[in-house]
Amino acid sequence: MTGKLALALVLALAALVAVCAVLVFGGRSGGILKPDDARVIARGEAVYVAHCASCHGKNLEGQSGWKAQDKDGFLPAPPHDENGHTWHHPDTLLFRITKLGVAEAANLKDYKTRMPAFGGILTDADIIAALPYIKSRWPDDMRHRHDDLNRVFARRESSAR
Repeated sequence: MTGKLALALVLALAALVAVCAVLVFGGRSGGILKPDDARVIARGEAVYVAHCASCHGKNLEGQSGWKAQDKDGFLPAPPHDENGHTWHHPDTLLFRITKLGVAEAANLKDYKTRMPAFGGILTDADIIAALPYIKSRWPDDMRHRHDDLNRVFARRESSAR
């Protein structure tokens, strides 16, 4: 890799981190997911239907038996509704899982999954639209707990720097 290419990659990564930091620390929800923006939610629903619903369900219900590995060692797609665990993860991790895939985002080298990394399929804006669409479907108490989780995570990240 040439010096100029390496520098360009570092600068691009720094810009992405800066944008995410502004989004994470600047919002009422404490994160990058804005489930009250009707325009974002409409775009997110279209992205979800086109790229996620075939596995995670039209109503975010996931696949049956999602907590147990199938005969090939894969976990079925989990629900993203109140019955799942999506809301247990901060926005930045949900974004990374969607963009990079579970194994890379969580640093799990031998993790078997059928979910693709969507970084080469969806734009960051598409991902940041699909995720708040999911959050917009959660009950209010779950959304508030997720907002609290984002604020705690943001404070931890800020103090770790």
